[in-house]
Amino acid sequence: MLAVDFYIGEDALKADRARILRRTWQFVGPRSALTQAGDYLADVIGGAPVVVVRNAEGGLAAFHNVCRHRAGALVPDGEGNCGGQFTCRYHGWKYTLDGRLRSAVDFGQAPGFDPRQYGLFPIRVETWRGMVFVNLDLAAPPLAEFMAPLDKRWAADLPEYALTEKRTHLIGCNWKTYVENYLEGYHLNMVHPEFDQDIVVADYKVEIEGEVIFHSAPARDGSVNAGLWAWMWPNLAINAYRHGYMVERMTAVGPNTTRLDYFYFFDPARTAELADMFVVSDRVTKQDKDVCEEVCRNLEAGVYRGGVLSPKHEAGIAWFQAKVAEAHGAPEPSRMAAAS
Repeated sequence: MLAVDFYIGEDALKADRARILRRTWQFVGPRSALTQAGDYLADVIGGAPVVVVRNAEGGLAAFHNVCRHRAGALVPDGEGNCGGQFTCRYHGWKYTLDGRLRSAVDFGQAPGFDPRQYGLFPIRVETWRGMVFVNLDLAAPPLAEFMAPLDKRWAADLPEYALTEKRTHLIGCNWKTYVENYLEGYHLNMVHPEFDQDIVVADYKVEIEGEVIFHSAPARDGSVNAGLWAWMWPNLAINAYRHGYMVERMTAVGPNTTRLDYFYFFDPARTAELADMFVVSDRVTKQDKDVCEEVCRNLEAGVYRGGVLSPKHEAGIAWFQAKVAEAHGAPEPSRMAAAS
């Protein structure tokens, strides 16, 4: 088991951001939001404000959303259009959409100041099936390499739909606690008993391929959740259904606060069917919220110091915990903590 200290406190969160969340591909939003020059998506990735923009040449560029003068923001979080340039919201410094400093507005004469040395800090940006991803590690392997296991299983006839709806939930637990809950079906009978009406819970299966963990279970007649369920290291799930797909991003907001963002990409002619999915989704999220918050409380209480992972149900958690330990330079954790 991974040591409890990995789940508690600001130091653990800072380490996760530096060693995991800022070194991996992170979903930002739909490419359909970036159609015109100056269109942007701005968000916070691993605690770092970032912005992706459609540049004048029609490509995508991404930068830290940080002015080089005194760290003002270039654009507010969310989406919009910044025109033909970025303008710092603090002192008005202007940057081209490819990150070059265009004008240090009314700065005055400063011996040795070379605007060419004060361009925006770049980050990696790539797309996959209409979805925009960024990586703060400029030396990271290509996104396509990371997504290859899912790409092989993705239905060839499933189009790139525009974003239909976005829903957000806050959960009072460490992000790793929520991820671990997502990575196993062991809890379904206890926490989500209604699932067995939709899928055959007894035949729930988890498979690990590359850095993707696939979940599957036989669907019952009229199943709402039937489809392809995939989780990607370290904090993203993509679930493909008959008439669209849902992206679930698990963001570490604080040491014991996780934000779930659900992005629904659906066939415009079938969006009425989302109503049934939302009913199920809201119920399942509430059930997971309650149990993950209880786990978080108990981890912080200091009594629990480690348990044991089920070889039948929790191989995905063991893989995840080994990846976390590796990122932190810690030994691979045993699946069983020493009894005391």
